[in-house]
Amino acid sequence: MPYDLKSIRVPRLWGVPLKTLVSLLENGYSRKLLETPLIKEVGVDKLRALAIDDSPVMIPKYGKGRSISAANAKETLKTFEFLHHPTLDNPGFRFQNVFDFATAYRNGTTTPVDVANQVIKAIKTSNDGKTPLRAIINSNEQDILKQAKASQKRIKAGKAYSVLDGVPVAVKDELDMVPYATSVGTSIFGKDNSASEDSTVVARLRAAGALLIGKTNMHEIGIGVTGGNPHHGVCRNPYDPLYHTGGSSSGSASAVAAGLCPLSIGADGGGSVRIPAALCGISGLKATWSRVSEFGAAPLCWSVAHVGPMGATVDDVALGYSLMAGPDTKDEASIEQPNVHLKDYLNSDLTGLRIGIFTPWFQHADKDVVEHCTNALKMLESQGATRHEISINNLDAQRIAHTVTIASEMLTAMSEERNKDTSRFALDTRINLAIASTFTATDYVKAQQVRALAIKAFKDAFEDVDVIITPSSAITAPKINEKALPAGESNLSALTEIMRFATAGNLTGLPALTVNAGYSEKGFPIGVQLMGRPWEEHTLLRMGRVIDKATMKKKPKVHFPLF
Repeated sequence: MPYDLKSIRVPRLWGVPLKTLVSLLENGYSRKLLETPLIKEVGVDKLRALAIDDSPVMIPKYGKGRSISAANAKETLKTFEFLHHPTLDNPGFRFQNVFDFATAYRNGTTTPVDVANQVIKAIKTSNDGKTPLRAIINSNEQDILKQAKASQKRIKAGKAYSVLDGVPVAVKDELDMVPYATSVGTSIFGKDNSASEDSTVVARLRAAGALLIGKTNMHEIGIGVTGGNPHHGVCRNPYDPLYHTGGSSSGSASAVAAGLCPLSIGADGGGSVRIPAALCGISGLKATWSRVSEFGAAPLCWSVAHVGPMGATVDDVALGYSLMAGPDTKDEASIEQPNVHLKDYLNSDLTGLRIGIFTPWFQHADKDVVEHCTNALKMLESQGATRHEISINNLDAQRIAHTVTIASEMLTAMSEERNKDTSRFALDTRINLAIASTFTATDYVKAQQVRALAIKAFKDAFEDVDVIITPSSAITAPKINEKALPAGESNLSALTEIMRFATAGNLTGLPALTVNAGYSEKGFPIGVQLMGRPWEEHTLLRMGRVIDKATMKKKPKVHFPLF
């Protein structure tokens, strides 16, 4: 079957035209008139025309897979205690990572309290001026300093909880974290939505001693991938504040790139960890579906949702993943899984590993993006990996199925608040939810039949290869339309380009990692994506580390060193 994904060209809308379209879509009579062209634009007419015999797969849950002994799995965190991070053999800019903080605390270069004060100052500074970063939208100075003092006391006594003790970590405002409210990027939730309990991911990081510095900005309810937000302010890219971060975990990516923390937590229903990580020049991991507990994460898109780490380096991501992942009795879906491990993580000899490339898909991106992702592939080959051409059928049907799935689930999640007063949502959110309301129960079930086809297509591909490589986004960060602020805009053409390589991982539930692969001619970060078999995050991280170490980094225009 030939490659079938296509770029689309739809006018950008903002201001009066956008408000007019929203009004028409939310009016029952006029929506009926628009329904047919809308269905065609989204591609649902193609989905409806498909004849599929396969049973639907409602969630991408995999069996236990290949495991590793519990004893070996326990050795995972010891990997990071002795990890060596040379400062001289990597040319270019060097982000401060988790291990730099840990080393500095132990040799007396700085302390958690000093870093906490620097973080508080940096957050304030980052949110000032004509182009405020708006990465962190809620922070509690007293809580930050309280954590820092406790961490400093533990480290001084030689009783640090882990290498992460006292290291700044930011959390997407989609996950519960005491003492903060969870707004999910809206003005609807927040004031009366203070968390009574940490989400499991936050609880595990807190138990490791993380210095939790606040909640990060996000695209409203996670239903967009630019990072625009009229409620909390558009989140800006540290590489150029006139450009978007990508979304929906916009603030988590921006905070790391700006140096406010070396590790953050995002959530990914359609590329929402990987896309902003790529556009902001950092790393991000979407693990296998159910690998990381969803307890305490806002219930937005149950069957495609993932919580994941975003970090200055792949090492930061690997550490975050090791602490976050694993079974949780509070999330039934997470219980059945193999042991979390990082087997061979530090081994840069990739001999025997096979990389799959579907060339028409890989090359369906801007010239700069293809060039740097090709260079990343060559880096892996130089370490012994081999390249193999593959083919994946029905990519366009997969794209449509993901759209129907995530939009339908988000519409369901927001139905009560939308029925109360839809005007409280942002205009682009209202358009997306209105489009979702045109989908039928049959559309949703057929989308799950396509999910079954997608899982089979990727399973077949992984019979011959260990990893599949693509760009993370077909374009670099798009420019913010200042004329559209604060309300925002609808830009479906850019959305399609940004999401081209991301959604397959959510529909199938397969793990995927993005790593910085260099920069465009204009200096904007480019990400390369590695997808793997279920539960084989360790292979992605091992290969991602090779790319990360070999890629020369550039300093963002907005950056705050904390010591």
